[in-house]
Amino acid sequence: MKIKHLLTVILICFVCANLPAQSAAAEIEILLGTNAVTYAQAARFILEASDVFTTADQNEAFRFAMEKNWLPKNAQADNAARLDAVCLLFMQSFEINGGIFYSLFKNSRYAFREMVYKNFIYGRIDPAMNVTGERLLFYTGNILAHNEKHATPAGEN
Repeated sequence: MKIKHLLTVILICFVCANLPAQSAAAEIEILLGTNAVTYAQAARFILEASDVFTTADQNEAFRFAMEKNWLPKNAQADNAARLDAVCLLFMQSFEINGGIFYSLFKNSRYAFREMVYKNFIYGRIDPAMNVTGERLLFYTGNILAHNEKHATPAGEN
């Protein structure tokens, strides 16, 4: 099942990416070999996957996410990304609605809880754990698959 989601992410990245296919493949290969993605890597990948902000520069994507308050204030571009912070970036960039506490506070603590509740992330996880490249791809695939499944067909409103 995990491989199926990973292949879905790879396929979506090739089809939807604004970057050339070789560049997307290289980025996925780098992410798959990364034990702990940085905030800059996570921001660039998630913002492009959500069609919010497209750039080849990870630091530019990080600055964009920080300006929008989509990452914790203490996040540094080259630090290992924590799962709860990545959840906040997912929730904000994909415009995922949350419960009452997330709606009120819009912080990483409640973003993590919402992502677990919605089954975008699951298994042996901890909000403070570092996010591997494989997990980043897997979580992105879960969200994209959910969005595709619940998308309104063109012309229907």
